[in-house]
Amino acid sequence: MASNLTRFDPFNEIARIKPLRGIEDFFRDFSLMPGLRDFETEPRIRIEVTENEQNYLVKAEIPGVKKDDIKVDVDHNQVSISAETKRETEEKEGRTVVRSERYYGQQYRSFTLATDIDDEKVEAKYNDGILELSLPKKVASRARKVIVN
Repeated sequence: MASNLTRFDPFNEIARIKPLRGIEDFFRDFSLMPGLRDFETEPRIRIEVTENEQNYLVKAEIPGVKKDDIKVDVDHNQVSISAETKRETEEKEGRTVVRSERYYGQQYRSFTLATDIDDEKVEAKYNDGILELSLPKKVASRARKVIVN
């Protein structure tokens, strides 16, 4: 005869409690007021940084910006990229903007690299919305012994 007894474990049920169960559903269904529902934050300059022994290569996505409106600053090992998207002032007669998801204003991105940059040799190219920076690493001066007289 098989036994149908189970051992009582008072902590078994406590261990299965999931206090945040369903929180994803709450936020998925969460709705802001209709006026704020379409509000989006400003776009961020997205970057990709690669390196080799001599330099860093930075690719930054900055679509819809003229190259004259991009500014790059290099200070030791800190790189700052800023770009400004200007609003078009031309108005077409008889047209009304129904919806605009375009961003106008200043975008800014700053990051720090592990090695100082030789700012005299920095090169920048902008093509098809991609800014490419070649940032040569500064050659560290070799340690030398100093003779005290």
